[in-house]
Amino acid sequence: MKITVDQQGSSKVAIVESPDILISDVQSALDLMATIRYTESCDSMLLDKANVAEDFFELRTRLAGDVLQKFTNYSFKLAIVGDYEGYASKSLKDFIYESNHGKQVFFLKDREAALAALHGAGL
Repeated sequence: MKITVDQQGSSKVAIVESPDILISDVQSALDLMATIRYTESCDSMLLDKANVAEDFFELRTRLAGDVLQKFTNYSFKLAIVGDYEGYASKSLKDFIYESNHGKQVFFLKDREAALAALHGAGL
């Protein structure tokens, strides 16, 4: 796992790159969040969609809700970058839409948009 920090003013975002799935359950999400917070002093993280278990995107598994609740509880921002066009689920599309209009969690197509959202520049 490679972690780089993008800093704009006082805002810092950890960009995590890995060939592995890093979030597969609530505990792995908590562990990753703790690692970023304590090793990089960041409260925001950018991940590639490939680093998140596919079950996360099946809302009926409740994995997304459980994981994102932890990010919210710990005031930690998250952007997951990838292509979401292939999902047919209206519930997932609604979930992504609502998330992208908040200030905590973002599902975006490219890194630049994700960094802007995480740094607070909006979408």
